[in-house]
Amino acid sequence: MTRFKKMTFEGIKTYSIKGRHSKVSIADFARPLHRDSTLEQFLEALPNILIGEDFREFVQRYRQAIARKKAIIWMMGAHVIKVGISPLIIELLKRGMITHLAMNGACVIHDVEVAMWGITSEDVATALQDGSFGMAAETAEFINSALSANKGNQKGYGEVVGEKLIAEKAQNLNLSLQAACLEYDVPLSIHPALGTEIIHQHPNLDGPSFGEKALLDFQLFTRSLTTLREGSIVVNIGSAVIMPEVFLKALTVVRNLKYPAHGFYTAVFDMIRHYRPSENVKFRPTITGGKGYYFVGHHEMMLPLLIALLLEEQ
Repeated sequence: MTRFKKMTFEGIKTYSIKGRHSKVSIADFARPLHRDSTLEQFLEALPNILIGEDFREFVQRYRQAIARKKAIIWMMGAHVIKVGISPLIIELLKRGMITHLAMNGACVIHDVEVAMWGITSEDVATALQDGSFGMAAETAEFINSALSANKGNQKGYGEVVGEKLIAEKAQNLNLSLQAACLEYDVPLSIHPALGTEIIHQHPNLDGPSFGEKALLDFQLFTRSLTTLREGSIVVNIGSAVIMPEVFLKALTVVRNLKYPAHGFYTAVFDMIRHYRPSENVKFRPTITGGKGYYFVGHHEMMLPLLIALLLEEQ
């Protein structure tokens, strides 16, 4: 005989599973594909569950924004360039599938190095040991001189660097996002943070020029956000801090000035979940309408898939 009393289950009420609301049905399951399947068939074969459902839905939202000529804002960090995605983004720029490209300052560095010399991304761990990290003379000279040479005019950071790439006839100009934005007349804004980029540790950086060009691009970015409407798209790719913070401040200005920037769709693409992209891109901006999405995966796989699905519509 035990000294401890147990609960008995007599009298519990049950119900039929046939009348229960269930989150998953076999109709939502993935379907097998074959080598000759199209990308559209791949999209339709994804499980209609969780991120599979979200991804299909976001692709359709993006396609609708293209068809309806809505504003489509791209924000990105430099890793996107380092893993070789620039040619695909340039194709979107060419076809009018991006209406504003906003990048952090590191993007400029990798974009310039790719365009000018066909290489980028040094071995930071090794170079840090002897203090040579970021000390490539040509990179800093190219960017910093472009900024200082345009001090006092109304051209922004991205515009002056892109124009210099074109003027210098960079050997890989066709791979430059900055040059492509100028070629296809897409507004480009650069959002640097002083002390976070290798060009800031060189003596040829002119602080007033740097600050002036950065401010002009923040104003340009804010102007583009005034075009956000119901059905527009805002994408943040690979920027965990800078672009989500810039977006939040610029959107605040736009709404403070009473522009109807509500009801749009946002999406974050990154390799892990971060606080600021979640709050500043996915959740907070869409409280008044629209919807936010978050897709976790490596850029070198997720972005070719997304872009291919968008291009397949054309």
